[in-house]
Amino acid sequence: MMTKKGDCSNETPDPPIFPPNLPRCKSPKCCNKPEKLPSRGLIGPKDYKNEPKDRSKLLRINSLMPFQGEPPAPVLLETYLTPNEIFYTCNHGPVGVLVDPFMYELDISGLLPKPTTFYQDAIHAMPKSRVPVTLMCAANRRTDMHQKKKLLEVPWGNAALGTAIWGGVRLADLLKMQGIPYRTLETDEGGRHVEFISVDYMKDAPDEPYKSSIPLIHATTPRADVLLAYEMNYEEITRDHGYPFRVIIPGVIGARSVKWLKEIRISKDECQGFYMQKYFKHYPPHLSLDPPWVTKVDWYSRRPLMEFPVQSSICIPQDGLMIPKGATVTIRGYAIAGGGRAIDRVDVSVDGGRSWEDAERRQGSFPVPRPPCPCCGTVPPKVEIFDPFEADGKAACLKDPQLLRWTWVFWELVAKVNPPTEIIVKAVDSAGNVQPQDMDHVWNFRGVNNTCWHRVKVKLKMPEDKGKPCFCQCHKPICGV
Repeated sequence: MMTKKGDCSNETPDPPIFPPNLPRCKSPKCCNKPEKLPSRGLIGPKDYKNEPKDRSKLLRINSLMPFQGEPPAPVLLETYLTPNEIFYTCNHGPVGVLVDPFMYELDISGLLPKPTTFYQDAIHAMPKSRVPVTLMCAANRRTDMHQKKKLLEVPWGNAALGTAIWGGVRLADLLKMQGIPYRTLETDEGGRHVEFISVDYMKDAPDEPYKSSIPLIHATTPRADVLLAYEMNYEEITRDHGYPFRVIIPGVIGARSVKWLKEIRISKDECQGFYMQKYFKHYPPHLSLDPPWVTKVDWYSRRPLMEFPVQSSICIPQDGLMIPKGATVTIRGYAIAGGGRAIDRVDVSVDGGRSWEDAERRQGSFPVPRPPCPCCGTVPPKVEIFDPFEADGKAACLKDPQLLRWTWVFWELVAKVNPPTEIIVKAVDSAGNVQPQDMDHVWNFRGVNNTCWHRVKVKLKMPEDKGKPCFCQCHKPICGV
């Protein structure tokens, strides 16, 4: 790129940090940006040759290419913050590769006063915010929908969610630096939406990168806590979770928190990407992808999923557990509501829904010993649910009720159970939203937003069952009785 003396189009009041070894614009009034970049640094591979090699063996693989996996549900309850290595992973194509950190560029473009390109170090140098957020995949509990009616989608259990303290720059602050004030509905240039564009090329739509969007008013509201994140539980975000940068949008489905960002674009219209307009939508139960219904699907008749509904699930005991008659069982699980709404109540039934009890709810940092196995009485090793960062004071945000609005609630009920029976859980959020009772009300051919009552069947342990393995809290057959 050649520039005339005294003339440079790269205006910025506070020049970001650039790689030191690149040729510079020679204009005296220049912002000292490199004249030409040989590469963006971040690429989206077309194959799976460069996938991460350090994935945890605890993750249950739902899909290998692209990789999608979740931990055993009981493991989720061992710490309030989900360890990075077992955090659910839902990729839609090969994992992005950062070839050269010095060459990475993030464009803030579109209908805004000051389009800008940032380098990685420039973003790291900005004031950092940390927010605890539970991300949940819209496909959580999809396996139950498969049992109702077969789907073409990847099956997911009830562990497609996790909680982390995410660190990065608030998007509202970043956009304010580019001339967009807080709580802006529309820019002077006509921008009403913020589109997040990845380098990730998808298996389902190979001709376009993964992308999504939120309204501009959402992105520019500081209390919405939308982050341009590069930290996860005080560590650098891993490749599977979006390194070097991803967006974190609290209170909405995980599909909107785009990974491997290359561009943030202010646009007039909502994102027209595949996963925004044709996939993560809630279609009615009578529609399917089977002929002739597939020809009747009006993809644009439904709004894209954003805030997730109220959800609860049983993690302990697991479905099919054998227990003696009249055994005292510690029933545990999680509950969460979208949009920052609190969980007001968790109701649990141990007799198939004939009677209900109010479960104890906990949120934040707290100690809870793991209960003995209800099948054989084996006491697991002494592991407490606690915040691993509390000791050095890093996780003070877990004690802030305002920030905890984006995170899950752990619940527990100790009750006598008389098998065979069905244990059921349902939750109510602070807006009075309730979970629908039956799968009939929520089934859809995409297999998303399964929020009906969660049911777990327990069986009666008979004398002839002696010696059979039981599934204890670690989700492994560790004992025989």
